[in-house]
Amino acid sequence: MTGTARSTVVRDVTLRDGLQLTGGLLDVDTKAALVRTLLAAGVTELEIGSMARGDLVPPMANSLALIEALTPEELEHCWIWVATPRHVAKAAAAGARNFQYCFSVSDAHNQANIGRLTEDSLAAMPDAVAHAEAVGGRLELCLATAFTCPFDGAVDPDRVLEIVADPRTAGSVDVVLADTLGQAYPGQVAELFAAAAHPAGERRLVFHGHDTWGMGVANALAAVGAGAAMVDGALGGLGGCPFAPGASGNTATEDLLFALRPGWLTPARFGALVDAGNGLLAELGETSRSRAAEGAASNAEAFPWVNRTTVQNPDGALG
Repeated sequence: MTGTARSTVVRDVTLRDGLQLTGGLLDVDTKAALVRTLLAAGVTELEIGSMARGDLVPPMANSLALIEALTPEELEHCWIWVATPRHVAKAAAAGARNFQYCFSVSDAHNQANIGRLTEDSLAAMPDAVAHAEAVGGRLELCLATAFTCPFDGAVDPDRVLEIVADPRTAGSVDVVLADTLGQAYPGQVAELFAAAAHPAGERRLVFHGHDTWGMGVANALAAVGAGAAMVDGALGGLGGCPFAPGASGNTATEDLLFALRPGWLTPARFGALVDAGNGLLAELGETSRSRAAEGAASNAEAFPWVNRTTVQNPDGALG
């Protein structure tokens, strides 16, 4: 694996995008424990919650309480999904310092997901940046439906680049391009990331992919090859957008780590993350979509990445 791939950050988004479609609400202690497990294993960036309304996205209802339960040192590694300047202010008051300001490239999905036009979200972004900067925080621009929209179909890449270049987004530290539906393919991803490098300037490029059509890892590798410095995944491939018909789970964190082999990853750390994913999925009653986690449970004992704990506990329970 190239040096670029080994230095790529894999951000785990289990506690936000991963939980959105599970229906139930994990308690704060369980969520905080997962944050600490992921950090201890070596994952340095996490997305832990959302300021979306709890009545619309019930698994996110205790996001503020989770922020309050974590230490400032832990929160340095944690991102919160926001869609308005008011969201930033509320999350900041609870202790958050990293904010993912998200809106859709397509108006139809932005209306369904956030309840406003794309231009309205874009116009409000400087205020969101100001709220983040007021507490010494960071804000990243996240563009959902950067490839396809569930209502309008293909998204014009020129519109994506136009938003990235818009002066109103200049206060962001990252630019996240999201394959919300998992319908993109590697060549398409590589082309958009290569084209986004110039308007993004010094901002870090990030790929948020879903694995609906089985291209999650391939798309992530294509993004990295074209300049992405961070890619998103969720344990076991959990997740999807409740306001995007056709969206399925995120690319599995385990699969991304196994493919990219960041410098900190060892078989023991990988095994701890597989165990964490298996334990969470068992608690949620969900099935893992991770091929790497499946491989870790094999009996290929001569291969160091086989997880001995998983082999000894085939039902997926921790310990």
